[in-house]
Amino acid sequence: MKKHSQTDLVSRLKTRKILGVGGEDDDGEVHRSKISQVLGNEIKFAVREPLGLRVWQLVSAVMFSGIAIMALAFPDQLYEAVFDEESAGSKTPIRLYGGALLSISLIMWNALYTAEKVIIRWSLLTEACYFAVQFLVTTVSLVESSRIATGAVLLLVSRILFILISIYYYYQVGRRPKKV
Repeated sequence: MKKHSQTDLVSRLKTRKILGVGGEDDDGEVHRSKISQVLGNEIKFAVREPLGLRVWQLVSAVMFSGIAIMALAFPDQLYEAVFDEESAGSKTPIRLYGGALLSISLIMWNALYTAEKVIIRWSLLTEACYFAVQFLVTTVSLVESSRIATGAVLLLVSRILFILISIYYYYQVGRRPKKV
């Protein structure tokens, strides 16, 4: 017995509905087959990176690593460069600061080589929080000592700039791509 073309069409639509293909998914995409639905669309998962993001990540990783090594190896010179005075206390706090910076620099280096949006955003947020805390601590230190050192003022201005850049990229990476 031969089937009619109309019943074949209805049967085919029912089969596709059971498989879950042919209709729109939550993102508005129409999958032609179960294979394309399972494997997904690689364009959908590609991170649209803002211009200059990878350069900023590289600059951050190098900067964090450089200051960390300087704080670990030459704590007195780092303190003098920032506050224009000799370190009054122990070198231990500055070296601990260097160790913390080295840990953050490892996060920055790993974020540089990933394509995952969440990891990139978390590293940018970590960076912005670090710069904000450093800005506050340096400001309080300057107010307490009632001295304005050129290196410290330059550090404060650069930290504000770095906070703004990190937050800009944080929001740019988190934006939803525009539908074409």
